[in-house]
Amino acid sequence: MEQLQHQHYDLVILGASGFTGKYVVREALKFLNTPSSPLKTLALAGRDPAKVAEALKWAAQPASSPSIPIIKADISNPTSLRELCTRTKLLLNCVGPFRLYGEPVVSACVEAGCDYLDICGEPEFMERMEAIYHEKAVEKGSLVVSACGFDSVPAELGLMFNSRQWEPPAVPNRVEAYLNLESKKRIVGNFGTYESAVLGVANMKQLQDLRRSRPRRARLAIPGPPPKGPVIEHQKTVGLWAIRLPSADSIVVRRTLSTLTENPHGLPGVNEGEEQMEHRKNFWSKVKPAHFGVKISFKSLLGILPIIIFGIFIGLFGRIAFGRWLLLKFPSIFSLGGFRKNGPTEEEVESASFKMWFIGHGYSDGSLASQGNRKPDTEIITRVMGPEIGYLTAPIILLQCALVLLNKRNNLPGGGVFPPGIVFGPTDLQEGLQQNGISFDIISKKALQV
Repeated sequence: MEQLQHQHYDLVILGASGFTGKYVVREALKFLNTPSSPLKTLALAGRDPAKVAEALKWAAQPASSPSIPIIKADISNPTSLRELCTRTKLLLNCVGPFRLYGEPVVSACVEAGCDYLDICGEPEFMERMEAIYHEKAVEKGSLVVSACGFDSVPAELGLMFNSRQWEPPAVPNRVEAYLNLESKKRIVGNFGTYESAVLGVANMKQLQDLRRSRPRRARLAIPGPPPKGPVIEHQKTVGLWAIRLPSADSIVVRRTLSTLTENPHGLPGVNEGEEQMEHRKNFWSKVKPAHFGVKISFKSLLGILPIIIFGIFIGLFGRIAFGRWLLLKFPSIFSLGGFRKNGPTEEEVESASFKMWFIGHGYSDGSLASQGNRKPDTEIITRVMGPEIGYLTAPIILLQCALVLLNKRNNLPGGGVFPPGIVFGPTDLQEGLQQNGISFDIISKKALQV
């Protein structure tokens, strides 16, 4: 247990002993006190210091555990959270589901004026935090950014990467992301992700009510009509069968694009210089709004069947208390083995990877979009790919976001509750991801027969 009660840290990881938390600790250790890293001081926090110490020991292998302070903090104890947040520049929250456990942490960070990042993929939580805490976060100088994991940075940066390939006068109309998960072993998901999905269905009405109670956001000016497509699609270009994925990605992307519509040059940094200001304006001038959606995809049509069955189970049982109890009691049964309470093994994690194809359709000249029902005449395909999404890619993304925030704080907004794209888009986050195993590639650009 940590003894130096007045020490101040660059970074605290809360929930360090959880399924994902220990992988986040392992990723953080790679950058602690290394040359050019802004991460010089680190502390770990959780309600059970002994379990946090075990997680640190696991994360440090094969080396022995480094001397890192471990602080007892519990979300049910606001005093411990406030004390924790007054002692760090930045807090990484790994305690989910966030709709159950996230708000006390956000509240403590905002009150203390420290910055906050998490790996949440729960739209109702993210939008509720924005509604409740945005103004206070602006006042206190606390930057609160959710979805800094696989939900939803690959979607946000992947869309921006595709968008920037459309050189004037070309403009995109729609970009569809096709997520393909690959593994030499069975792909097993984190129970926390499963629990969040179940609770998401249970809280759909609250999300709808929240949206109705808030002012309407700016409408996106997208050239051409919105796309129409089949429920199940055979995407021949990349050889995949796909079905729409009801994830947070497209919702988070729309929040970023709405913020961009309201702030065409992006969000100014709290103390940015003229060079950074020009860079920011130039970056956002190349990002063009487009209709966006995400689909889960498989190499065979049979791969879609378990997703449909799982969706039916959640849709039927997720709306009633007893149904949710069944879903959460027997995750392996209702997900057809896709999720287990004890999560995947280390071997299963290491064997998995992802590819996310971004297929953009648009016009070679923006003026063509206004010509009746003119079909897009140009296609640009890009791709983001990397290791297993929940335990490897998510911690990589979270830590790279943290390092950008610690290193370039003056170039980021002074405070507020935002999605990651609008905050990290003009930074060197993409370069950091590329240097740590997540690639961004241009696959093809071609004219379409209309």
